Amino acid sequence: MSFADLPKFDDLEDKKRYWPAKPNSKDEGLGMLRYLTPKHVAQVVKDEVKTGERVCLNWEMTRLETPASSGFNRFPCEHEIVPIPNYEGIAWDDIWRFNPQASSQWDGFRHYSTQMADGTRRWYGGTTSDEITKGDSGRIGVGHWAQDGIAARGVFIDYVSYQEKKGMEVNGMNGHAVTLEEVKEIAAECNIEFKPGDILFMRIGFTKTWESLNMDQKMEYRTATQAHKHKHTGLIQSEAVARFMWDNHIVAVAGDGVSFEVRPNRDNEWSMHNYCLAGWGVPIGEMFDMERLAELCKKLNRWTFFVTSSPLNHPQAVSSPPNIMALF
Repeated sequence: MSFADLPKFDDLEDKKRYWPAKPNSKDEGLGMLRYLTPKHVAQVVKDEVKTGERVCLNWEMTRLETPASSGFNRFPCEHEIVPIPNYEGIAWDDIWRFNPQASSQWDGFRHYSTQMADGTRRWYGGTTSDEITKGDSGRIGVGHWAQDGIAARGVFIDYVSYQEKKGMEVNGMNGHAVTLEEVKEIAAECNIEFKPGDILFMRIGFTKTWESLNMDQKMEYRTATQAHKHKHTGLIQSEAVARFMWDNHIVAVAGDGVSFEVRPNRDNEWSMHNYCLAGWGVPIGEMFDMERLAELCKKLNRWTFFVTSSPLNHPQAVSSPPNIMALF
């Protein structure tokens, strides 16, 4: 299995869907991650791990919470420290209850669907809603990723620093659309050459903006979210972006923003959740903490690194915390 086996974007019969794997197979469950072979990962480690410096990209799990609710009206993180029965005062356990998509997360292939010609909606590979919600099928569940983990080269597009250098406003919550031309300009400035198998990381400023707000502003945001009026900075949607992603064979994308792509959409036809998750099997990471990553990249004058992620091992999971680390 090789990236060389993949067709060019212009040769795709359906540019929004590439479902080559056998239904309910491991390859289908991995999506584009299936191309991260041991040989590929070994070469990435050799090329990227030089100093041993490292940083984790998991945002604190309670950051989005406001009184009585987490962000986006999703279930808030609940954590309780409890005694082990018959061991009170000797040892403690803890109990967790949380929605992975209320903080740093990988959107799995079960998260978002695409509309078919007959008007029905299907998930990656043609998976149906019933397969996801009924019975014990693990088809396209995050558990497929958890078996071997995710290991790849990461490339870092620091749009926040780009904005600051140009005297632009840094606001991850105003619906600003990052253009493909800007991504390419930043890559050129940082001497980034995209390679097949890369994970594209983008810092656009949402977590930084959120943490600068007071509680009243956070509550106002929550109300706007309820009214579906929220705006989030992110990568613009377009056929040109899709072409760039496919022809560079990017296997996953992740950002510090709420949806990686701009909200509201600029082009619904090329929604990245549609063609990445449902169409091509490309995981989307959201609300990763990239502040310390940005500092380390500047210190080392390096914007590529080796990255590892260990999603939760549940066969039917829709999403997962990333448990992610960048190593230099």
